[in-house]
Amino acid sequence: MFDFQIHHRDGSSAARAGEFSTPHGTFRTPAFMPVGTRASVKGLLPRDLRDLGAEILLANTYHLALRPGADVVGRLGGIQAMMGWNGPVLTDSGGFQVFSLSNLRTVDDDGVEFRSHIDGAALRMTPENCIETQAAIGADIVMALDQCPPYPASRSEVEEATERTLLWARRCRDAHRTSDRQALFPIVQGGEFDDLRRQAARCLVAEVPSPGYAIGGVSVGEPHEIMMRAVDSAAAELPADRPRYLMGVGQPRDILGAIRRGVDMFDCVLPTRNGRNASAFTFSGILRLRNQQYEGDGGPIEADCDCPACRGFSRGAIRHFFQVGEMLGPILTSLHNLRFFARFMARIREAIRAGRLAEYEKEFLKSVDS
Repeated sequence: MFDFQIHHRDGSSAARAGEFSTPHGTFRTPAFMPVGTRASVKGLLPRDLRDLGAEILLANTYHLALRPGADVVGRLGGIQAMMGWNGPVLTDSGGFQVFSLSNLRTVDDDGVEFRSHIDGAALRMTPENCIETQAAIGADIVMALDQCPPYPASRSEVEEATERTLLWARRCRDAHRTSDRQALFPIVQGGEFDDLRRQAARCLVAEVPSPGYAIGGVSVGEPHEIMMRAVDSAAAELPADRPRYLMGVGQPRDILGAIRRGVDMFDCVLPTRNGRNASAFTFSGILRLRNQQYEGDGGPIEADCDCPACRGFSRGAIRHFFQVGEMLGPILTSLHNLRFFARFMARIREAIRAGRLAEYEKEFLKSVDS
């Protein structure tokens, strides 16, 4: 039911290109997952996402559990039917969102007690009900509950979070009864401490054998070099024949560095969040479309882009939509940004196939930094 095939390896790094098969279809790797937090990628139709090149989407367990409720998602036919999406879906556990509620939650080895950001109701998340909720939602890939420590954090704080994450991963394993249709990915924590990352990865591989593994606790404010060290440490201990998922990472520089280290999957809200704020990704850098310089600019966001925004609208028109509060501005820029990420990943896969990822990375970084 779940199968990871590696078709090409880069000769000068640990990068690989392949595909991962799920009950709802196959996606190519390295893959970038657009984020549909509440079962919708903001402002975009599922057919738009498919046309842009998306092959797998991410939804958020925390938000869906609060509204409309996992039981409602199930009654609506599961997450694919609710989203109107006929491809693979991954749900994160909701742990990151819960741990972001620093003044509204308490944590112990049993789970996390927190208050809803909607109405303040007291709720409790445990490994068992986290897996039960994701089973009801029905995604193809589900995440184990983890504790994500902040950055910076002391070694003792990170050790505690890492040990608790391992404890919860074992309980998620025991509660996971839908392995025929849902792949459980446990999460490697360990902060910036290489030995903790390696130890956590070794323990997960030995005790929670899974179709894939995630690396968490990154993109929380740490510099690029520390993120890459964390990837190095975890990837060194994870099985080479399973996909590795670096959670919440969306900066192109970070994606390239992680792919060189053997990472296969990424997600981030950056394409759509930046799109809603008039920031467009291009292969020559970020464009701030609210800037005065784009008033009356008749050119597309990016000349060789085939997205609906670039095929049909000018920079000047899109700037105008933002200036007057028309929703078309955020929609068009989100469409463009997601197409940029799909093209970016396709170029990376092609560079891996051609054995020239290092050259592509240098060319890309030179272009966006110039």
